[in-house]
Amino acid sequence: MADEKKLAIIATKGTLDWAYPPFILASTAAALGYETEIFFTFYGLQLVKKDLKLQVSPLGNPGMPMPLGMDKWFPVIGTAIPGMQSIMTGMMKQKMKAKGIASVGELRDLCQEAEVRMVACQMTVDLFDMNPADFVDGLEFGGAATFFEFAGESDICLYI
Repeated sequence: MADEKKLAIIATKGTLDWAYPPFILASTAAALGYETEIFFTFYGLQLVKKDLKLQVSPLGNPGMPMPLGMDKWFPVIGTAIPGMQSIMTGMMKQKMKAKGIASVGELRDLCQEAEVRMVACQMTVDLFDMNPADFVDGLEFGGAATFFEFAGESDICLYI
């Protein structure tokens, strides 16, 4: 359909906080009638594994709001303490649940139901010796050329 708008997204990050933007934007675009594709490459491939083990990474993320005013008294180096990433991930998941935010798995399922095309970067899968069986059903595998076939005609292209 010539009138249909297209959204292309490149997902490169594999942490809990970076899992939300591609799935929220893709599911919203699909609901608005956009033909939508997400190309998962490098660490973004973590988002399409069957077993999601995503964590928040406060390191290198100075914009992350810290609970209990920790940003005032807890230096960034403190986030490198062993176990801190798991604690912060648990706190983030608890806060999201309390606020009624959908899980990453739920958003991913929503994208699949909305027929968002999801493509895993074959080169990255090969580079990291990943097993294709570890990924969700319906995931396609392709290279940069596969992405450009779609992105080259997209109305919007986002790098996340």
